[in-house]
Amino acid sequence: MNRKQSDGKTRVTVLIALAANLVIAAAKAVGGLLTGSPALLSEAAHSVADSMNEVFLLASLRRSRRPADERHPFGYGKERYFWALLAAVGIFVMGGCFSFFQGVEALNSTEREAPGGYGIGLVVLGVALIAEGSSLVRALTQVRGTKGKTRDPALRTVIAEDATAVLGVLLAMAGMVLHLVTGNIAWEACASFAIGLLLVYIAYRLGAEARGQLVGEAIDPELRGRIRSMLDSQPEIDNVDTLLTMKLGLDSTLVAARIDLVPGLDSESVELVSVRIKESVSRTWPEADHVFLDITEAPPG
Repeated sequence: MNRKQSDGKTRVTVLIALAANLVIAAAKAVGGLLTGSPALLSEAAHSVADSMNEVFLLASLRRSRRPADERHPFGYGKERYFWALLAAVGIFVMGGCFSFFQGVEALNSTEREAPGGYGIGLVVLGVALIAEGSSLVRALTQVRGTKGKTRDPALRTVIAEDATAVLGVLLAMAGMVLHLVTGNIAWEACASFAIGLLLVYIAYRLGAEARGQLVGEAIDPELRGRIRSMLDSQPEIDNVDTLLTMKLGLDSTLVAARIDLVPGLDSESVELVSVRIKESVSRTWPEADHVFLDITEAPPG
């Protein structure tokens, strides 16, 4: 499957998650306002944050596919990680912080809220659980279609959001049920705190991944070792002094090597050897679309 087809499937997955979150956010907000449930209001904020994040992810899919230009000669692949970072910030601020606020408000409340309307809230959460679960199944199905692995931050974010949403709904339901049974709203406050902690943790993990890619992360050591072995095996290369790599996007990698060629090669031979080695690396690993060789007198390795 090429990148365009994969992006098309990811876009459908994100749109499904967006539609589900918009409907669920409205239902949770109405249910939370009718019942006064802090856990339900926390879940509403969670769904609003997820909805905004899906918009960010759709932007990342479109902008990251723009071709390289004079200002960005290595392309726009890292746009995905930038928008994924914004999504992580959205989860932290709009989801996690609001959930903590709702928990504190519930603990400081002096009103004895009547839990009679909580049946509506539980029905809303039940519907949300089905919708979030369906969206999660869709995302996981796409991952299985790529042999169980995904490097796409948009798809990873959707999976993280949907999985967190399912856990959040279960926590909110548990808090509401315990409030109904005991009459103590502290259970819902605890549910709000738990939802907040869950969202902060997910935001941190997603943000850390995006940060690593934006700063500039090398390819995995195994692949780097294979590239180095290929260079070492070339008869014209006497020594590979330095091998530097950096991910530029999902299907774009920078490979830069400082090499020492065997003695006796004239300038034309050096040029032909360099072109052949570059083509060999790119042909073996298509994602290595930017290969640079610095031919120098390197010290023995």
